[in-house]
Amino acid sequence: MFTGIIETLGTVKKIEAEQSNIHLFIESEISPALKIDQSVSHNGVCLTIVGIEGNVHQVTAIHETLEKSNLGKLKVDDIVNLERCVKVDGRLDGHIVQGHVDQTAICTSVEPQDGSVVYTFEYDASLNNITVEKGSITVNGISLTVINSGINTFSVAIIPYTLDNTNLKAIEIGSTVNLEFDILGKYVNKLMELRK
Repeated sequence: MFTGIIETLGTVKKIEAEQSNIHLFIESEISPALKIDQSVSHNGVCLTIVGIEGNVHQVTAIHETLEKSNLGKLKVDDIVNLERCVKVDGRLDGHIVQGHVDQTAICTSVEPQDGSVVYTFEYDASLNNITVEKGSITVNGISLTVINSGINTFSVAIIPYTLDNTNLKAIEIGSTVNLEFDILGKYVNKLMELRK
């Protein structure tokens, strides 16, 4: 389980394809402290550490993960948001994040507004995921608060600190991001479907 509070940034150093999977080699300041079999969120996707060499760790993304996330679009030198799993004795500063990406979205607007930046994203509503005003959403692994919610669109306001310390600074109109919708909202949505 994660919180959506990004711990550090990593840089893609190498990508290797193996059948329908890809191996990502990520350089970061936390890589030397990681352990084999540890779960780490990469742009919001929970991946298992399978190798570590110096400041570079290796993870494998399977076909299903590549279809539901933006990991297959990564290139060498791209920046990735990283977060280690939450400690049981730690504070939950963001919201409950599983690291299971539900789908991707496309950035449709980036608007600077009095010290913050408002990003608007559009997603496929046919997958029955929803956002609500003031609710939580995870974008590329970052716990954010929805400020505008539509049937297939939402906006988030990003403060300068978050912009400086995550890969949102590289997101522009047309960029693809990973979304994990709030787990409580997903359960409520599922219960409502079952009652129909």
